[in-house]
Amino acid sequence: MTLTVCHLYPDLLNLYGDRGNVLAFVQRCRWRGLPVRVEEVNLGGTINFAEYDFLFIGGGSDREQALMAADLGARVDGLKAVVEDGLVVLAICGGYQLLGRFYRTPDGREIPGLGLMDFYTETGDKRLIGNAVIETGLNGKQVKLVGFENHGGRTYLNGLEPLGRVLKGHGNNGLDGLEGARYKNVFCSYLHGPLLPKNPALTDHLIALALQRKQEHMQLAVLDDTIEEMAREVMVKRLLG
Repeated sequence: MTLTVCHLYPDLLNLYGDRGNVLAFVQRCRWRGLPVRVEEVNLGGTINFAEYDFLFIGGGSDREQALMAADLGARVDGLKAVVEDGLVVLAICGGYQLLGRFYRTPDGREIPGLGLMDFYTETGDKRLIGNAVIETGLNGKQVKLVGFENHGGRTYLNGLEPLGRVLKGHGNNGLDGLEGARYKNVFCSYLHGPLLPKNPALTDHLIALALQRKQEHMQLAVLDDTIEEMAREVMVKRLLG
């Protein structure tokens, strides 16, 4: 049993070290003896979403996101099918925005998204920047996640479940106190950091979901996360006082 990871457009979408999310997912599998392999798919590359267990989409500049949107738009039916089937997906920043209905520019023009999730984004008058803490539910427990946000877009959820509630920072739009979005096994966030190395509980949650989808109902071996948790707690205390 091997978990297969798809890293979409790593050459275009790798702002703020987002590649570290893939590295963390892979390493925490390997520490447990779980076989895992990574396929990087770039513009124009062949892809069959049904072959993957975990899909990662990072953030990039507006130009890079436009290139990605054009390429991925031709594959949207295949992506939608696996999302509905429970594929585990992590989408950060620009990758997050792309999964929604549209992005509204300052002049009111609406750039279509992939429409996989019911939210939309519009340009704000200034960037939302800084370290952040959100609270989310994982396996029935409330967990604080830390990360760094830097985005000009304002995302609004149309009743969609958020990833979490903002304790410190701006979140999706700086107004409603919500951060990110969740749909089935898709997790979206504006938090860089990168997110998964800073938050091992979330990483393990994604690994467990990927295993469950393969009908591998195994208990993940406990890892020694002392250093990771100390670092996370330092940030939580620093930001929340």
